[in-house]
Amino acid sequence: MVWQLKNKQMNDSKNQAENSTSPADTTPKVTGIGGIFFFADNPQETKEWYAKNLGLDINEYGSTFEFRNADRPDEINQLQWSPFKNGSDYFAPSKKEFMIN
Repeated sequence: MVWQLKNKQMNDSKNQAENSTSPADTTPKVTGIGGIFFFADNPQETKEWYAKNLGLDINEYGSTFEFRNADRPDEINQLQWSPFKNGSDYFAPSKKEFMIN
């Protein structure tokens, strides 16, 4: 009887810990990537190279990739891949050569 009571108390404590909300549980999480952007000497030539050699379907901004949300399969999301002209201030205030949004 003592063993059963102790076992129940341990299980109750475990369930309580699993159902409690800790600060980590409320921290915003990354749910996807909206775009990959980088500098190139000649963005148009870069887009054309990727289209010719890797089969990317390019547009004036680069290439758009569609994908489905794993949690909501009916939802279609997009990722934008875009080269920018070296020296552009699009990434400012960052001084990096690329940006992942």
